[in-house]
Amino acid sequence: MEPDFWNDKRPAGVPKDIDLTAFASVVDVFERSCKQFADRPAFSNLGVTLTYGELERHSAAFAGYLQNHTDLKPGDRIAVQMPNVLQYPIAVFGALRAGLIVVNTNPLYTSREMQHQFKSAGVRALVYLNMFGKRVQDVLQSTPIDYLIEAKMGDMMPAAKGWITNLVVDKLKKLVPAYQLPQAISFKKVLHEGRGQVLRPVPVTLEDTAVLQYTGGTTGLPKGAMLTHGNLVANMQQIRACLSQHDAQGQPILQEGCEIMVAPLPLYHIYAFTANCMGMMVTGNHNILITNPRDIKGFIKELKNWRFTAFLGLNTLFVALMDHPDFKTLDFSGLKITNSGGTALVKATADRWEQLTGCRIVEAYGLTETSPAASCNPCGALARSGTVGTPVPGTAMKVIDDFGTDLGLGERGELCIKGPQVMKGYWQNPEATAEVLDAEGWFKTGDIAVIDPDGFVRIVDRKKDLIIVSGFNVYPNEIEDIVMAHPKVASCAVIGVPDERTGEAVKLFVVARAGGVSVEELKAYCKDNFTGYKVPKLIVLRDSLPMTPVGKILRRELRDIT
Repeated sequence: MEPDFWNDKRPAGVPKDIDLTAFASVVDVFERSCKQFADRPAFSNLGVTLTYGELERHSAAFAGYLQNHTDLKPGDRIAVQMPNVLQYPIAVFGALRAGLIVVNTNPLYTSREMQHQFKSAGVRALVYLNMFGKRVQDVLQSTPIDYLIEAKMGDMMPAAKGWITNLVVDKLKKLVPAYQLPQAISFKKVLHEGRGQVLRPVPVTLEDTAVLQYTGGTTGLPKGAMLTHGNLVANMQQIRACLSQHDAQGQPILQEGCEIMVAPLPLYHIYAFTANCMGMMVTGNHNILITNPRDIKGFIKELKNWRFTAFLGLNTLFVALMDHPDFKTLDFSGLKITNSGGTALVKATADRWEQLTGCRIVEAYGLTETSPAASCNPCGALARSGTVGTPVPGTAMKVIDDFGTDLGLGERGELCIKGPQVMKGYWQNPEATAEVLDAEGWFKTGDIAVIDPDGFVRIVDRKKDLIIVSGFNVYPNEIEDIVMAHPKVASCAVIGVPDERTGEAVKLFVVARAGGVSVEELKAYCKDNFTGYKVPKLIVLRDSLPMTPVGKILRRELRDIT
């Protein structure tokens, strides 16, 4: 379906399209917002708040250092490997202002994964947190990295507090393993030496690559999606357009320069990178960075400080928060947007969240290769549970069969996306690019979807996760959704395993809530809820499930251990 098919299917206030000529680059968006919202808070973390004006000055100093104290040239790659701390946006926007390409790197990567990414991207500079210094030391010799910039947790705090924080992290909590990187320069020194340096503007176009975002690598090694300035600028505007939906008073739901957005998902992941780092930038809003969202008690304590209005999360995080007794003591009176993405939202979780907070979770959909937002549900009562909404403005979607033939509305097929947010291609990998991007710009997602007649899109499953039992299609998401509604189930995952009789059989892994659950109970429950071929043949109880740092269950690892 072409973009105009959806024009009358979006709520009031959402524009039909976006103006792709409104900004010249991500840097243009950043510099304009920093001027317009100079006195407004941009990011808060660990008790420190940076205004847009301060963020502009710090990032200019970071860029000034890169331009005047290194031989890095526009187009060179710089990796940023940090959790959600204030140094992250400073480094990212500073690097982009110096004309560099940012390579977002997960701080929890193993040495092997770091090595692959740094070599694949040809990374010449790395910004990292000292807690990960040992791993940097381990891989450095086999990478092309020339420059190391080392951040510490206390860098952006007032001097005395920063010194104490760094001491506690290192000596008391013993979170910094011993390492030797004498060539590294401290983040604070970079800002100090870059201050007052003349920042030479770098001519970049919307066609230039801004970010190399490595995909999760569900098949083989991760690939670097080349996201251009144009891709990211378009996606910022598309997200903003969706949040221009009118509320009951006929006003846009998202008010520029007024929102307080909770940001617990890692900024190095494309979902939070665009929504928090980029999306809030174009609208001049305030991000509360949560450094360690796994510390639920500390997370809730931080939330007590803010009358937050927007919340970005995913299923596992929502569940963990709601399971903590202190969660219901928070003030939800300002909360008007809760957005879920990255992994399927379970209905039982969404219902419970709405009951506790009074705010409905809105599910969106996207991929690394689409910068990421491709579709989004309307906010509030117009949201359609079980769907990922309608394509964001300026975006076309269709479903195809295995032969590439377009299928009609209501048919299951592989979802394809076309729009200004679709990546330029995979870094130095034309074969992999050709597999997913056709000559007309359609991107094959690998997801099985249905486009309903009213324009709402339902993601049924990953193409490769489809289980075929005696010729019948079984979609793991469907089984997981129903099993998650069982009161004794904390989390679960479904995979297909070879079966002599039926070709494949359904295998269910379950993590029980406190108090446990028996295999017999689960079997009886599944028999009550599923037709014969969907009933799991094998049920395994586990203490935990393998997950990505973002909380996505790794079905492929479950396949490896069976």
